[in-house]
Order: sequence, then structure tokens, then C-alpha cells
Amino acid sequence: MLASGSPRRAELARAEGWDLEIMPPPEAAEAEAAPRGPGESLEAFVTRLAVAKAAAVIAAGARGLVLACDTLSEVDGLPLGKPADEADARRMLEALSGRHHRVVSGVCLWRVDAADGTAGPRTAHAESRLLMPPLDAAFIARYLATGLWQGKAGACGFQDGHVPLELVAGSPSNVVGLPLELVRELLAAG
Repeated sequence: MLASGSPRRAELARAEGWDLEIMPPPEAAEAEAAPRGPGESLEAFVTRLAVAKAAAVIAAGARGLVLACDTLSEVDGLPLGKPADEADARRMLEALSGRHHRVVSGVCLWRVDAADGTAGPRTAHAESRLLMPPLDAAFIARYLATGLWQGKAGACGFQDGHVPLELVAGSPSNVVGLPLELVRELLAAG
């Protein structure tokens, strides 16, 4: 069970050959787990959000292996979630322009079997580093007009190819929103 409404996560999981059902967690699950606590690292925060998403779909009746993930971008300690509107997306793109940033995903795998009860969640996080070359105002305006920024942490999608992003370190699938290498490790660990 994939506890996500993200089409990109579903595409990655299906491309991996995983047979899965999709059950997006209620929006309230993430809202109740937020905000980021004082002194809470980005790694701890996204992992806590992933656990909250998994717990929400389990509470709604999900059984079997539940996979949940949460991904945020960060530049100079400032987290860049999904933009609220076009002005917020512009602010994010301007903050990223010409700079290195990181993308961190928290992952939760939680097995829930009706007969055996529930095994505790297994969690981990992955980090990727990216470089965005300088973007001029005309480029940003054209990109914003596409609407591709909607629903994407940091207002841009690595997979889209519309905003030039260079992967400096880490997993490209993590940047898209589901760190496949990390999920494989968690699955292999039992």
C-alpha cells in the first residue's frame, strides 16, 4: 500500500515492478504532524511526517505493507515545501537560483497484518544535493506560466526537465520524491 497521492511516487513504485494499491492519507494527517518543532532537523521532520501518513492510512483500514514518504527541499536552512500559490513559487525559485540546495525524504515502512497484529514502523531518510544555475526573471515567468510548479516541493520538478537542475550527490529518485535505493534497503532488511 502506497500512502501517497503523488502521481510521481506511484510512477516510480510501479516502474520498480511493485504491485501496489494507492491510498492517499487525509490532508489532516500531515497538517496535524506539522509544524516542524524547534530544533527539529529536516531529516527528523520529514521522517515524522512519513510516519504520520502511514499511521493515518493504517487507521483508515490499510493492511499489509504500508509505504509512506515525505520530501522537502531546503536552501540555507530554509525548508521549501509545496508552494501555496504562484507568488510563493516565484519566491522559492528565486531563492534556489544560482545556489546549491538539498532534498531530504523521510520513509516509513509499516507492516500491518490482520492475523498477526502490527509490526512497528521502520524509518530512514535520504538526502540528495542539487545545483540550480542562475535563472533570469523571464525564464522564471515562463516556467510559472506552465503551472508545472504546482504540488512540487521547491516549486520545481527534477523529472520535468523544464528547470535546469544538476544532481551533485544522492539519488535522482529521492529528488522526485521516493528514494528507491533506500526503500529497497528497508525491504531487504525485513
